[in-house]
Amino acid sequence: MNNTGLKLLARAGTLAVSLISFSAAAIVPPSPSVNARSYVLMDYTTGQVIAASSEHEPHGPASLTKVMTNFIIGKELERGTIQPDDLVTVSEDAWARNFPGSSLMFIEVGKTVPVADLQRGIVVSSGNDASVAMAEHIAGSIDAFADLMNTHAERIGMHNTVFRNPHGLPAPGQVTTAYDMALLAQALIRELPEAYALHSEREFTYNDIRQYNRNTLLWDRSLNVDGVKTGHTSESGYSLITSATDQDTRLITVVMGAESERSRAVESKKLLNYGFRYYETVTAYEAGEVFVTQRIWGGSRDHIELGVQDDVVVTIPKGKRQNLEANFVLDRPLEAPLAKGEALGTVYLTLDGDDIASFPLVSLHAVERGGFMKRIMDSLKKKFSSE
Repeated sequence: MNNTGLKLLARAGTLAVSLISFSAAAIVPPSPSVNARSYVLMDYTTGQVIAASSEHEPHGPASLTKVMTNFIIGKELERGTIQPDDLVTVSEDAWARNFPGSSLMFIEVGKTVPVADLQRGIVVSSGNDASVAMAEHIAGSIDAFADLMNTHAERIGMHNTVFRNPHGLPAPGQVTTAYDMALLAQALIRELPEAYALHSEREFTYNDIRQYNRNTLLWDRSLNVDGVKTGHTSESGYSLITSATDQDTRLITVVMGAESERSRAVESKKLLNYGFRYYETVTAYEAGEVFVTQRIWGGSRDHIELGVQDDVVVTIPKGKRQNLEANFVLDRPLEAPLAKGEALGTVYLTLDGDDIASFPLVSLHAVERGGFMKRIMDSLKKKFSSE
């Protein structure tokens, strides 16, 4: 038995796997009521949606858009096409005076500003002016930058999102969804940890103007929140993407269209507390772990070990670990030669009878073709075998 407490049980030609737990099964209540137009609670590691409502409904992104702007800045820094100390000349289009009454970094036309300052001005201060300056610096124009944003969005899987500008102020056809924004936050955390780290900064001072991060949950001592971004327009209401950790678990929430700054924080915290209290993410199988040993015909050996190439990680209600089961189906009879890592079937993971995941069943080692007499003997044995 390995460290996840897996026990193998043979059942009618399939394999059932139970996760053994020494704690009593917990009662998981329904997800909390959330006062917002749409929301989603997602496990970062697995992408499992724990709770959601209208998560695929189109919504104006407001300043949540700037998460994608920062994502692209992070990608360009990673590629080396820009550097943190590059100086960006502020154009008239990026001038703070073009965005009266909105969130600004307060950059001035004709001045030069380092990329590193503009990036913080976008993430921490939510500067619309800084967003335009960086869009022009990277892509030459707002339209070209929007094309870049949409290309990245498609790769991430944000299929219901269209960006028109780098700051999120209302524009015809510019929409997103709570689910898509959760995918974006997940991609930012996973692919660009340095760019994501800026979202935990509580304040930023530029030109002697100190501004505080509008994500008030960064100051909440009852949660370990380290991001992500607030958003607000009169059309879209108040929105918030959050991410927080509790030991080895990270959760992402997106609340869109709340009625106030306080409400978006309260509703997000409600979701995070629910997720951390009632759900856990467990490793059902580790990469390279032997899932089952099967007979192989015509090979240099009689048996082959099958398993998974990557860790199989699932998000489940706490106290339900002992209810996990798995069955496998082989795609074809196992005959040599077989290469290491060759996909030979599928494992289906179920919880209380419901399918929750599937993953390839692969050979954990190669099996060469056996000699002539071995192949003849195996052919005869196979005719009379029920294996």
